[in-house]
Amino acid sequence: MDISAATALVTGANRGLGRVLAQELAARGATVYAAARQPESIDLPGVKAIRLDITDPASVAAAAEEARDVNLLINNAGTSTGADLLTGSWDDIRLEMETHYLGTLRVIREFAPLIEARGGGSILNILSALSWISYPTVGPYAAAKSAEWSMTNAVRQELAPKGIRVAGLHVGYMDTDMARHVRTPKSDPADVARAAVDGIAADAYEIVVDDVSRKVQAGFPGGVAALYPQLG
Repeated sequence: MDISAATALVTGANRGLGRVLAQELAARGATVYAAARQPESIDLPGVKAIRLDITDPASVAAAAEEARDVNLLINNAGTSTGADLLTGSWDDIRLEMETHYLGTLRVIREFAPLIEARGGGSILNILSALSWISYPTVGPYAAAKSAEWSMTNAVRQELAPKGIRVAGLHVGYMDTDMARHVRTPKSDPADVARAAVDGIAADAYEIVVDDVSRKVQAGFPGGVAALYPQLG
């Protein structure tokens, strides 16, 4: 994909990885819609801020009406409640699924016909190493990201004949507000954004950007014992 000729929409672009993705795309010459629930919080020059709450069907439809020229969609918006699967609030658990899985799917359903009408393009879903592995402290988040990964695999098959390439990006913890409590090494969001845009330009289906994600992926053949040695 020629990034300099793309018209992109990035969800959750007011902070963290979304902000840096919008910045990276604009630096490479793309026209960028930076979307957030509070567009007034977007302070990037050279982008168009628009309102978008991916959990609100009316908001998604309004954004699609406003940004009808998009041919590159990056689904980055997310949440992390920190709820526990067995004892946490049902509202928190439901919010994780409503955001990462249903919300992302809702955005794809609205924008895919627009991308097809423009002759095709690309969609990137920001996933996680936690799409592939889970821990009690992130159970609802990981389950929602796993569902988003499965959805990514399904819609990429359905959209490929329509000229729309669907990619997924896997990354461990990043140095953002969402992971501010994490004390283990974290990736620089700017490095992740560069890898993401490089992957889109290369028409990659899967973008694995850090050692954490690569290690988890490499552990698949070993099954549960390799991924969760504490259960051995």
